[in-house]
Amino acid sequence: MKFLVVDDSSTMRRIIKNTLGRLGYKDILEAEDGAAAWDIMEKNPEIDVLVTDWNMPEMNGLELVKKVRSKEMFEDMPIIMVTTEGGKAEVITALKAGVNNYIIKPFTPQVLKEKLEAVL
Repeated sequence: MKFLVVDDSSTMRRIIKNTLGRLGYKDILEAEDGAAAWDIMEKNPEIDVLVTDWNMPEMNGLELVKKVRSKEMFEDMPIIMVTTEGGKAEVITALKAGVNNYIIKPFTPQVLKEKLEAVL
């Protein structure tokens, strides 16, 4: 299973990648913003799961989710948003845009595991 982890914080990308690695997932790509993520997705249509932050430069996570959902080949891809945006309105906005699950930072590895299991 191939993952794409998108966050403008290299530390957060490393935390997510390490957590996924401990869960047995080794095929993990990463990007620092939505625009870079989209470039990677166009070159790697075999990506299975997208884990993205919301607040990033260039193209934010919400814009990325909308772009991903607009493409037929990605319409069923599980998307988990990992963000500091914890308000009810933000969660609803993300879910309406096509996010399958939502994690508020900071989070524990157990939370990522549970949210991932729920979408797979």
